[in-house]
Amino acid sequence: MRFWILITIVAISGLSQGMLLPLLSMLLEKQGVSSSVNGMHAAALYIGVLLISPFLEKPLRKYGYRPMIIVGGFIVILSLVLFPAFPSFFLWFFLRLCIGIGDHMLHFATQTWITDFSPPDRRGRNLSLYGLSFGLGFSAGPLLASLASWHKWLPFYVSSLFSLVSWCAIFFLQNEQPKEWAQSDSTNVAHRLLHVWKYAWVALLLPLTYGFLEATIHTIFPVYALREHIGLDQVALVLPAFSFGGIAFQLPLGVLSDRFPRKQVIAAALFIGSASFFSAYLFHHSLIGIAICFFIAGMFVGSLFSLGIAYMADLLPKQLLPAGNLLCGMLYSIGSMIGPFVTGLAIQIGTNQSFFFMLFTLLFLLFLIMLQKQQKKRIN
Repeated sequence: MRFWILITIVAISGLSQGMLLPLLSMLLEKQGVSSSVNGMHAAALYIGVLLISPFLEKPLRKYGYRPMIIVGGFIVILSLVLFPAFPSFFLWFFLRLCIGIGDHMLHFATQTWITDFSPPDRRGRNLSLYGLSFGLGFSAGPLLASLASWHKWLPFYVSSLFSLVSWCAIFFLQNEQPKEWAQSDSTNVAHRLLHVWKYAWVALLLPLTYGFLEATIHTIFPVYALREHIGLDQVALVLPAFSFGGIAFQLPLGVLSDRFPRKQVIAAALFIGSASFFSAYLFHHSLIGIAICFFIAGMFVGSLFSLGIAYMADLLPKQLLPAGNLLCGMLYSIGSMIGPFVTGLAIQIGTNQSFFFMLFTLLFLLFLIMLQKQQKKRIN
């Protein structure tokens, strides 16, 4: 019951995030906000994640998983309710930032809890279900946003209601706390994060890469499409292909990483993903070809976040899992912030097809790193 309650909470969180992105963009567009400022407004979510990250590990160790999920969920619910009450550009920016804070508290606690109680032979499977539940919720978010055609505030109220129901379920779970670090309690957060990076940096590159990919595909591909004179209705058909591929293969890939060496499964996924984007680069004149390449790429690299957490847990003792999960969330946010900028700059300097070449290069370089990386001896 504990596992499925946590999975449900994550799915509803994904639903709220997937609803907010298109709905707020549409509402701000109707207010006459420029597309560039609209994009900067969306970054508030990731700014909130980075702001709260350094302050989460200590209270998690002191108070446990359940209180952090309760506080994070309450912040999200309250923010969703306040959006209709205060239709202001700057207040919406602040509320988006608060949702970033609340969601990160919720995700940090849930993924650390799941990583902690999952045995090594089921860790990949459990974390893939974690990623799958968020992906399903995120993909259903735009459907929830479409309720705005009935009443523009209705999606906020429905989302807050779903969040409230899932939030109440956490009170049925018994609280647990992560194990204390083997060294001195006075060791600061920065030292633990450096310790985690020292032993698991190759695994931590996976959430960073996934954040880069996800934000770049959803932000820059529409720009590429407009420059290639591809209609918005066609973009709406092609763009979800990456997400659907990730949803379809999230669980099978996680199970494979439990049955075979996780590092080899990840390396193979990176190679196939890079080959898919290179194929899209070669067949960029065919919209169907691009959609197929996106779907295949999503199948194999749409699970990089959950696979990265599972691989990180293989490299670290349980005492360092809170710090490791914290760093995963921070790196995912950093990747989400720099991805659209770097890829947009590449298109501006080079050609439109630089979009596909950037994604291919990133994944292929990470594939080479995975081949060369020698696993350090696990610390006690």
